[in-house]
Amino acid sequence: MLIGIVTKEPDVRYFDVDQAVAKVRLATKERGYVAKNGTKVPDHTDWHNLVFFGPLAKIVEDHVHEGDKLYVEGRLRYSSYEDKSGTVHNQSKIMVENMELLSPKQQ
Repeated sequence: MLIGIVTKEPDVRYFDVDQAVAKVRLATKERGYVAKNGTKVPDHTDWHNLVFFGPLAKIVEDHVHEGDKLYVEGRLRYSSYEDKSGTVHNQSKIMVENMELLSPKQQ
């Protein structure tokens, strides 16, 4: 489970008349602190790739926007690919199974 901020507008695509996939980037932030020995540990931000299917994708399309705060639950999916130059890129995605919009509704 993650709580974070949507960093750009969702990318929603339909692959059948009524079947959608939505992709969202989510930023989560870990607050910095000062350790007992006086060492300052700065804030740390991670960016996550979220994937929504079916009815959740349609909800994302209608209600989720850049800057919104989301709570999501899901499972991790790892993959890799090789680009034209032969470099291998590893990717992780969160396949979202449950979501709550934590931002207040816009008037």
